[in-house]
Amino acid sequence: MIKLRILPDGPALELPAGSSLAEVVRRIPDAGKEDIWGAKVEGKVLDLATPLPDGGTVEIQWIRKGDNLALEMMRHSCAHVMARAVMRLFPGVQLAFGPTVEDGFYYDFLTPRPLSEEDFSAIEAEMARLIAADEPFERIELPREEALALCRDLGQRFKVEHIEEGLKDQTVLSFYRQGEFIDLCSGPHVPSAGKIGAFKLLSVAGAYWKGDASREQLQRLYGTAWFTEEELQGYLRRLEEAKKRDHRVVGRRLELFLIDPAVGPGLVLWLPKGAIIRRELENFIYQELIRRGYQPVYTPHIGRVFLYETSGHFPYYADSQFPPMQLADGERYLLKPMNCPHHVMIYKSKPRSYRELPLRLAELGTVYRFEQSGELSGMTRVRGFTQDDAHIFCTEDQVADEFRACVEMTQYVLGILGLTEYRVRLGFRDPTSKKYVGSDETWAKAEAALERVCREMGLPNLSVERGEAAFYGPKADFLVTDCIGREWQLGTVQLDYNLPSPQRFNLQYIGPDNAPHTPVMIHRAPFGSLERFVGILIEHFAGAFPLWLSPEQVRVMTVSEQAESYAREVAAKLASAGLRVQGDYRPEKISSKIRDAQLEQIPYMVVIGRKEADAGTVAVRHRRRGDLGTMSLDNFIDQLREEIQTKALP
Repeated sequence: MIKLRILPDGPALELPAGSSLAEVVRRIPDAGKEDIWGAKVEGKVLDLATPLPDGGTVEIQWIRKGDNLALEMMRHSCAHVMARAVMRLFPGVQLAFGPTVEDGFYYDFLTPRPLSEEDFSAIEAEMARLIAADEPFERIELPREEALALCRDLGQRFKVEHIEEGLKDQTVLSFYRQGEFIDLCSGPHVPSAGKIGAFKLLSVAGAYWKGDASREQLQRLYGTAWFTEEELQGYLRRLEEAKKRDHRVVGRRLELFLIDPAVGPGLVLWLPKGAIIRRELENFIYQELIRRGYQPVYTPHIGRVFLYETSGHFPYYADSQFPPMQLADGERYLLKPMNCPHHVMIYKSKPRSYRELPLRLAELGTVYRFEQSGELSGMTRVRGFTQDDAHIFCTEDQVADEFRACVEMTQYVLGILGLTEYRVRLGFRDPTSKKYVGSDETWAKAEAALERVCREMGLPNLSVERGEAAFYGPKADFLVTDCIGREWQLGTVQLDYNLPSPQRFNLQYIGPDNAPHTPVMIHRAPFGSLERFVGILIEHFAGAFPLWLSPEQVRVMTVSEQAESYAREVAAKLASAGLRVQGDYRPEKISSKIRDAQLEQIPYMVVIGRKEADAGTVAVRHRRRGDLGTMSLDNFIDQLREEIQTKALP
């Protein structure tokens, strides 16, 4: 028998072994049970067709239409419907994988001919017919050999390979059937196709089987699905706005950065204007670090493989690191994937006393990750990036205060840039996973300490997600919503009892009892990656940066040649006041000069004609507010200094 308890305050039930959630739904007196699509069961999301685990008491929490998890289930089901439609329209299709992604889903196919956007209307029409038929998603579980035989009979060679290699440890495999369509899949799915709301196909791209460029070239068909047509249309409007703000397009137009294939994919070249933005951010964070008691350090771009083997980054993240460099003497070095092992060795360079703690080491350190070429995206997904990284070594009694201070610093940094809409996700360990190091006791202590601090701070929309922790400890991630509603993972604060442990680097300090103790380590990065952060800022501000970040803050332009001498004096005084200024003295119409400055997102324009030259004044325009009138140059400079000092937002 299976004993059930329905959270938060539902009835307790007993069911025969092998019962599914559908049987539970049939038994409960719930007026809204038509909207129940699945449940969280012991931390896992199950659909109504999945058998419940046997033994003990099982706690379940319903997933209903309208929940985020229900939306993900619906998108997964829509991917299956899309695959079924493609197979109907293009006989002979080979199926690869079809997961959900942020805001949608995709499915990879090997098709008889390449798909194009011209095929979308036919595929969508077939999908609409399948959804209207409202056939159920039927779950089938088969022993391994029967599952292999079924996939061979279906002629689906990618599924056969995946069972033989990717699922070689599985003795029982699950499939989902809908009409003539059957697919190897672990679920979960909505009860039937009619539950799928508004959908749309978005794009088609190339992909390789299992991401291996030496394997078959596949077609990746992307789509999105929402509960209502209104939500879908809102999302499509956001997509259009996102295209206008695409940092790759805006960055090229404003000459902020460059990625050149001769240098290498995923390696950013900061152009002069982009370098100014980066420098201003670096200066801002540096001043904050000094004010908050951090000590700057610098570490090399490479290190011995032994160092990263000790930390656990190698081989845990071997697939996302550049290959080691083998020297003539047999020693192996690695491009630095993380800064933390280097900071650990600085801590370990001499004996430490409890009087020195907390020791806060900070670095704008560049690290390197070998991201797959298909995953690279402008500045937001790169192979070399600089982190505003810091590591705090403290006593266990200091953990709460230090962690709180790190969270407060992240909040401050985001607030300065107007990124005030965010939620905080606590990433905890999945106890069933083998990727995490350290004892259960240490993890329980670290997670409890982190959660207690965050709840005491009243952080917005705080959530806990199992399986999102770093391999060495739990963390708090800031997921920021930009001005058009997209969510980005930015700042992070991580609590680490493992790297300092005797099993790793064996860090110590001498306590007040004259005995050695192991410090606790906190990792934190408010920006995260400077490349990614600037890419997000480009899109958030659509290139119209706050005055303090703008590469060019003022452009002085002449109405006629007679005003050029005075205009140059104005530009020189603005530059002497510390402002970034350029002059436009071309023999062009003033309207053309203003339009050019507007397109380049210059915050302020100073228009100089004979009247201003005679009066010793300046006529000021703002890129958004238009004509601000005539004023003295000193008053204008004072206004700009105030705007820069307060880091006012546009």
